[in-house]
Amino acid sequence: MSRTLQRLALSGTILLAATMLSACAGNPGAAGTETAEAVDPVGTWGDVSTTSEPSLAFGNGGSLSGTDGCNRLVGSWTAEGDTVTFVEVASTRMLCEGVDPWLSALATATISGDTLTVFDESGEEIGTLPRTA
Repeated sequence: MSRTLQRLALSGTILLAATMLSACAGNPGAAGTETAEAVDPVGTWGDVSTTSEPSLAFGNGGSLSGTDGCNRLVGSWTAEGDTVTFVEVASTRMLCEGVDPWLSALATATISGDTLTVFDESGEEIGTLPRTA
């Protein structure tokens, strides 16, 4: 085999290998990769029977309402994998003695089983809410 044909064959082999590797890397279902299971936050979280305890209600269309135990919260949400992102959440700003308004600092959340873990903008965990039956 001539030197030119050997180089051409080697170049083709390298190109084929690179194409196969890039195809595997771009496929989220490829062996060796894991995808977070999609979660459904729709429903209520926390004690919704009283406005003096933190709670959130996730609507089917992405709507959000709730209370931090003092202030009312309204906004929307999106979910991807096991992460919920809160969008344009507005809150009243009342002063309520003895109430920790931690929930009004929400930015994202994760769901594991029947527990919603809430994080602030810096990614710090600020609290949890149980799913309400």
